[in-house]
Amino acid sequence: MFGSTLANNNRGNSAASSAQQLLTPTRFVWPYGGRRVFLTGSFTRWTEHVPMSPLEGCPSVFQVICNLTPGYHQYKFYVDGEWRHDEHQPFVNGNGGVMNTILITLPDMVPTGFSPSNMDVDDFTQRMADPSQDSIPRISAVDLEVSRHRISVLLSTRTAYELLPESGKVIALDVNLPVKQAFHILYEQGIPLAPLWDFGKGQFVGVLGPLDFILILRELGTHGSNLTEEELETHTIAAWKEGKAHISRQYDGTGRPYPRPLVQVGPYDNLKDVALKILQNKVAAVPVIYSSLQDGSYPQLLHLASLSGILKCICRYFRHSSSSLPILQQPICSIPLGTWVPRIGESSSKPLATVRPHASLGSTLSLLVQAEVSSIPVVDDNDSLIDIYSRSDITALAKDKAYAQIHLDDMTVHQALQLGQDASPPYGMFNGQRCQMCLRSDSLGKVIERLANPGVRRLVIVEAGSKRVEGIISLSDVFKFLLGL
Repeated sequence: MFGSTLANNNRGNSAASSAQQLLTPTRFVWPYGGRRVFLTGSFTRWTEHVPMSPLEGCPSVFQVICNLTPGYHQYKFYVDGEWRHDEHQPFVNGNGGVMNTILITLPDMVPTGFSPSNMDVDDFTQRMADPSQDSIPRISAVDLEVSRHRISVLLSTRTAYELLPESGKVIALDVNLPVKQAFHILYEQGIPLAPLWDFGKGQFVGVLGPLDFILILRELGTHGSNLTEEELETHTIAAWKEGKAHISRQYDGTGRPYPRPLVQVGPYDNLKDVALKILQNKVAAVPVIYSSLQDGSYPQLLHLASLSGILKCICRYFRHSSSSLPILQQPICSIPLGTWVPRIGESSSKPLATVRPHASLGSTLSLLVQAEVSSIPVVDDNDSLIDIYSRSDITALAKDKAYAQIHLDDMTVHQALQLGQDASPPYGMFNGQRCQMCLRSDSLGKVIERLANPGVRRLVIVEAGSKRVEGIISLSDVFKFLLGL
């Protein structure tokens, strides 16, 4: 029972004897970054510095597992030549300065005044999971409103022109290109989507992206499909878009198919309007198009504006004044952000979709379309993250015409991901890693910085050490929160 004392000396002697033999593997976590991090403590007699290793996918999180005897221990971290302690863990002031503390107990021993849930380093992320606990700073409605107002003012006074890189290229596709050729171009260029140009109309008319190829391949795999593999060789993008309009039941006033109009912005549109267009139309990016003529003729394609680029603008502007945005210091587990795995007994209006590596590619693509998500974490039997399958990975099937040789229900997600490993340069890679991760204890500011990197469109929230998937945060999630949508 909590708060009980030892019943008698015999039990105490037995416990002491067991304590000498029993070693408890204990995970220590330093989630605050650094280049070289070491752990030392009373359990190493303060003489040995134990090196800590960065967590895969979370380079700012270091961990190490030490075998500790039952009892009271003190420890500190040595980060890039400086002694540090974790303010989110129990600590005391001693002769050696501020030191963290931990108590390792036998299963039947819980001394007075100590609570295992407050002393166990392994339980750090579990405590952070409950926003109702006092250890998590709560943001006031005033601070939230102030932060959102300052971001809104910034985005309203900045234009899409500021997103244009100093140099670069934007690829556009002719609507009369065969779908198959467009498929190969996106794969070879390592890009997920491209604007469409209609020479007959002299204007940009749409965007071809991963969802188009997913729908095409599903159409090919459907019994009774009107599109054969041979026709894919000559079937044009324009013909596909018209067929897609039939499927989506998009018709004009005369009953003819009417493809979805192009969502675009001008270079002088403010960034808040750009972000809202992306969110409201549920697209990954919008073309930035400029024409010097009032009728819009002779348009010039300048850039593809994305939420990632806008987020990078926010990071750049507030980099040296982050204190003016109180929400940036909030841990992500304490704010309504992203999609989370529901706790036992809880319901979720939008459950987090995951798949096993042996799931069929066909069922995974169907899940992507039906759930209206851009990616699905691939997990093992313990729900630990293995990889992630995104819509843009579909272009890997263009390699060696794999799409013409396989059936979607016969290929596994693992095999499909293996197929795309040789893509160069692979879209969605950052620092050589496909899966970008974070912890529930990470601040919103840290999450935003990672999402602002090129090719990173979402972060998978994992449990430290086990990499068990706890949720996912996308660029869209962040902007909906920042703009109060």
